[in-house]
Amino acid sequence: MENNTLNIKISEKPAYSYPIIIGQDLDFFEYIKKYTKAKKLLIVTNKTIFSLYEKKIKADNAYYVILEDGEEYKNFDSLKKILDTAIENRLERRDCFVAFGGGVVGDVTGYAAASYLRGVDFIQIPTTLLAHVDSSVGGKVAINHEKGKNLIGAFYQPKAVLADTNLLSTLDKRQLKTGLAEVLKYAFIEKSCGAELNYRFYDFLDAYSEKILKLDSVILEKLILICCTLKASVVEKDETEKGLRAVLNFGHTFAHAIENLTGYTKYTHGEAVAAGMIMAAKLALKLEMIERSYFVKINELINKYELLPELPGFDKDEFIEAMHLDKKADADKIRFILPDSEFSVKMVTDVDESLIKDCIEI
Repeated sequence: MENNTLNIKISEKPAYSYPIIIGQDLDFFEYIKKYTKAKKLLIVTNKTIFSLYEKKIKADNAYYVILEDGEEYKNFDSLKKILDTAIENRLERRDCFVAFGGGVVGDVTGYAAASYLRGVDFIQIPTTLLAHVDSSVGGKVAINHEKGKNLIGAFYQPKAVLADTNLLSTLDKRQLKTGLAEVLKYAFIEKSCGAELNYRFYDFLDAYSEKILKLDSVILEKLILICCTLKASVVEKDETEKGLRAVLNFGHTFAHAIENLTGYTKYTHGEAVAAGMIMAAKLALKLEMIERSYFVKINELINKYELLPELPGFDKDEFIEAMHLDKKADADKIRFILPDSEFSVKMVTDVDESLIKDCIEI
């Protein structure tokens, strides 16, 4: 099958534009040679991915950092491990960091690349569905702080994203579904993204749910291309989240609080986002921004993919406090991205906390 290439064109910084190559059995090192001038590579991955793909990412000019698996390792210790390895092996500014893994690996590697020698090239090779459709695209890189998710980071674009759908074949069911939560998010924000599709993404996801869950390669490539097209349309217009890019955070204000209050270990990011989208839709319904029929429609698609986790009974005051600490809070007001009509969202900031508390459940 011929590879698909989608070019991200950053309007504010044309020199920082880059390609997303979507296909099967990509020759990673050929693309790295094409898009960088690196003599040395620093490849960052985790234990699970390295054990599966060690031969595929072996190169004579590469050094390796193998992190522990899990969101809790997107931290200062992992960042230091990457930077220490780069310094010990004398990587120079023309060299390249390669993130070979999911969102955690991509985020911490990108932030290390942005920091090392004030910025070196980096390449994203996503290995999870979530990373294919979301975290590897757009240049948000970060580590977590104990007080909140992604509080320390930067906007730093990769030189290329190499999205090999064959890497998804080793995903377990839970990791597949954590990526599907971000996929479904695009269906609910499609109109706000400003991209022209040939069909409604919600209908695509509804019609092809069985093939998607079975990792049908043809359908997966189409799905990834659609998601990347929608995200690219937003990122190209607003790289640093001054306005439009906030629509990508639908469900995330609630989700980040869920992750924070459970120590980033109980739920995957996608499970938290699935719950967060239901909570956000419930808040929109209470604010009379959407009809109940659309609220039901949102629930139906999320339930069709069986994405919702079982949540504990959160202390609602602690939950509100966690949302205030979210990096998207503004002037001590919690910012929400809420549905305002079918497949459209907008930012809302002045919400009564009693209404928010009524929505902290699914």
